[in-house]
Amino acid sequence: MSDDKNSSEISPEEQALADEWAAAMEEAGDSSQDDIDAMLAGNNGSKPMPMEEFPKPARTSDDFFQGTDGPNLDVILDIPVTISMEVGDTEITIRNLLQLNQGSVVELDRLAGEPLDVKVNGTLIAHGEVVVVNEKFGIRLTDVISPSERIKKLR
Repeated sequence: MSDDKNSSEISPEEQALADEWAAAMEEAGDSSQDDIDAMLAGNNGSKPMPMEEFPKPARTSDDFFQGTDGPNLDVILDIPVTISMEVGDTEITIRNLLQLNQGSVVELDRLAGEPLDVKVNGTLIAHGEVVVVNEKFGIRLTDVISPSERIKKLR
């Protein structure tokens, strides 16, 4: 089969696209490429349109973190984040993963009693210990990473 298509082999999508191009070319009228280039260059007898200038923002992203009057947290306070507590992890083969069933025990890389990692959107922000509050699990933070260290990890 040849890569060349004749008019009987054009798909409906290709025909619709060709019709759109034909309509656009018809709208353009008798404009030549020179006329189009002159319009783009602003040489069509009128003054070129000035570039619109936007006011500078009062603060930049660097100001947000390093501003003299502190970060403006109001802009981000209502953004939802995911907080998770990590007991530990381990690596196992897919063979062992497929053999897991109810009652299986997976050994983790943490010692019993060692603090858990508290992560926000996957970034470590603190360490803590498990507590029970009103019959629900909770976590008591024992070591919180400083805000400046957290910001450094985000960059």
